[in-house]
Formats: sequence, C-alpha cells, structure tokens
Amino acid sequence: MTANEGLLVPPGHGRVVQTPAQHVTFKVTGTHSRMASTFEVKVPPGFDVGAHVHTRSEELFYVLEGELDVLAFEPRIRTPDNWQKWESSSGNRVVRASPGTVIVVPPGCPHAFANPTEAPAKMFFQASPPPDHERYFEELLEILGNGGPPDHAAIEELRSRYDIEQLTPLRHR
Repeated sequence: MTANEGLLVPPGHGRVVQTPAQHVTFKVTGTHSRMASTFEVKVPPGFDVGAHVHTRSEELFYVLEGELDVLAFEPRIRTPDNWQKWESSSGNRVVRASPGTVIVVPPGCPHAFANPTEAPAKMFFQASPPPDHERYFEELLEILGNGGPPDHAAIEELRSRYDIEQLTPLRHR
C-alpha cells in the first residue's frame, strides 16, 4: 500500500487467528491505519469476554449476525462475577444486541459481550489506537488454544500489559 492507495480486503480475506473459544479475522492493522485496528470476530455459543475497562483505548462493535448480550456503562456496583446483572445509576442494563446494533465504548467505560445463545454470532470490531488489540488477540488466542479451562493468571498478566483491567472472568464452553 502506498500513500495514494487504499486497502481493500475482500470477504473471506484477512489473517485468521482461531481457537475453540474464538475466531478473529484481522481486516485492518496498524500497518495500514494510524486510527484503528479492525477485526471480524465470530463469537461461539457460551463465550463471555468478561467485563473489563481500558484507560486509553476506544472501541466500536457492530453486530453482523446472531445475538450478543452487551454492556457499555459504569455500574452502580462492580460485582466481581456476573456483569449481566449490572445496572447503571441512570438505569441502563445489559442489552441483547441483534444485527445492526452498534456499541461505542470510550476510554474508562466498563464493557463486555457474551453469546448466551446456541448459535454463533459475528461482529465487526474496531479498536483505537492500533496495534495493541492485534497483539492482544494473538497472545490471548495462543493461551486459549492450549485446551482445557482458561489459564486466568496468564490472561490477567496479558491484559495488564495491554491496558485491560479485567472486572469479571472470561468464560467459554
């Protein structure tokens, strides 16, 4: 790509990192954009990223297929286990997002997504600034690809390196 040429990524293209817990296709990386990394994420039934917060990253999620439970607010009380029951001071609660739903998460805002259904979901995901989420996905999927239950200590260490404060556990079937 040169200064006067854009990037075109056709359907089905992009570098894929995959485990039984998640399938991520890198569409736009820090090599091609100073603004954001962009991914297509397939979320299997039973996957819960866990509530977390970033101090400097901004994120955008767009649900393409299926349904996801999503959170993007500061709760009255950050309970350590079940973000699905959180409520904000203004009365916001977790939402079941269907195709076409957009979620924008500014820095400092707790957020989460989970697939509580029996069907896979797919979302467009953008994280700014690049390339932190690219590296995070690569290393997270390496940890999750080892089989068995997630190594929460390894995930906690990984997240601390990439500006992610984990508030509730990551889970997958």
